[in-house]
Amino acid sequence: MNITHASFVTLPVADQDRALRFYTDVLGFEVTADLDMPQGRWLQVAPAGAQTVFTLSGPGMGGFTQGETRGIMLLTTDVDADCARLAAAGVQVDGPDDLPWGRMAGFRDPDGNGLMLLTEKEGF
Repeated sequence: MNITHASFVTLPVADQDRALRFYTDVLGFEVTADLDMPQGRWLQVAPAGAQTVFTLSGPGMGGFTQGETRGIMLLTTDVDADCARLAAAGVQVDGPDDLPWGRMAGFRDPDGNGLMLLTEKEGF
């Protein structure tokens, strides 16, 4: 096997413009692609410098159902500060909690997709 990384993760959304505002304005991601395709808009965002991007897949793109994606782990250097920023933006945050592997919190995007923030414990 010669796999080097995941190219993209699909996040099904009902409204791509609303999702774009959340991922760029609240999470600070950058737009990596915004193209009109025959089957719909191809919209991708990612944290600066990331290898893996997130495709904000609108209705009709791939038959995905919004809000069903879970368990996407976003690494952060300061989970507490990021949780405070999310809460200030009106996002409900569960945590952060101390766990054996680090400090972690969970939240959902406007479409109900579940994401997590993790500041890893040194040595993990």
